[in-house]
Amino acid sequence: MPKRVDHAERRTEIAEALVRAAGRLGLHAVGMRDVAAEAGVSLRLVQYYFQSKEKLLLFGLRHLAEQFGERVAARVRAAGDDPGPREMIEALLLAALPTDAESRVFHHLYTSYAVLAMTDEALAAQPFIKDPDTAEATVARLLRQAAEAGRLRPGTDAGAEAVGLLAMSAGLGTSILVGQRDAESATGVLRYHLDRIFQPPVPAPHEPPGQAPGD
Repeated sequence: MPKRVDHAERRTEIAEALVRAAGRLGLHAVGMRDVAAEAGVSLRLVQYYFQSKEKLLLFGLRHLAEQFGERVAARVRAAGDDPGPREMIEALLLAALPTDAESRVFHHLYTSYAVLAMTDEALAAQPFIKDPDTAEATVARLLRQAAEAGRLRPGTDAGAEAVGLLAMSAGLGTSILVGQRDAESATGVLRYHLDRIFQPPVPAPHEPPGQAPGD
């Protein structure tokens, strides 16, 4: 009996091959033949699943978005069992920095997609290109939560700070890619600005000297 093909898995494998090939060649230069070679399949098979390069790019774009979501979720989990607004914002911002091979490819291709979307209406219409709006709303909501809990410095504008933090993260990511600064320096800049808008945590009360706990 012939083996049953998992079409969703095969499409994902081809999308991952697109990401790897585009990471080397550039999104503008990669072709379906390059993707087929990277995936170890025939060009005809790639064309069977994706009839055009545009359709392959759109699927690859959604695949990148899912990967980024998983990366953010992993950083949030690493922040602890009950992360607060500051920890969640920091996880989102740091996940976007190109600090390892995977995130470098993501940042490179995300930027390439954004540039292509300026002249490609099909790409521009994709939710992935509009994700910065979603990210701004998420960060602004977390900042408002922090303000309600008394964790933000007085006078902080949650909406304006959300825009500024995300723009800063994107710019720092590009500066890492071009070698202007390293990941440690960029991370330090982000945390400096978070320290600027968040109130320092209130230290836990200490027992009076010489008094045993519970006395």
